[in-house]
Amino acid sequence: MEIYLVRHTETVCEKGICYGQSDVGIRAPYDAIFDAILEQLPEQGVLYTSPLQRCSILAQHIQKAKGIPIIAEEPRLKEMHFGDWELQAWNAIPRTVLDPWMNDFVNVAVPNGESFIDLNQRVWEFLEEELEKPNEKPLILVTHSGVIRSVLCRINNIPLQEAFVTPLDYGLVVKVEYTR
Repeated sequence: MEIYLVRHTETVCEKGICYGQSDVGIRAPYDAIFDAILEQLPEQGVLYTSPLQRCSILAQHIQKAKGIPIIAEEPRLKEMHFGDWELQAWNAIPRTVLDPWMNDFVNVAVPNGESFIDLNQRVWEFLEEELEKPNEKPLILVTHSGVIRSVLCRINNIPLQEAFVTPLDYGLVVKVEYTR
């Protein structure tokens, strides 16, 4: 199955802010980057989006421009839940709390949040359900960096510990082929 992984555009958050599942807006103007994203997408597909506005605004634009209906705002496509760290500056998080997570973000959950393995499990639960459905159209997911990294790790047999080695720009579209 063809899967298009679309990362939302730049947010209104200042650089260095941990925003995770906080529902922050996107930086305007965004029409030009939306149009560039559209050029990389197929003319038809099965469209899902994270319910966070930084993704749903883009998905609505795709729906309007391409006529591809949004099947659902899927909560399992949300970014990692950073719990107590949401909307905090990364450099303001005490090292005694940050370092254990940084040393093992795959397994260590953020206080009152989740670990990367938690995100990975919910993302793949969703994808496995989708892959069981009889569908010939490409799957288009408007989502977040963490979700995209989770998918790329599994498809490319990359350990989750190496998920953050490659940068993923805002507005990035990655096309992958996945077979079980």
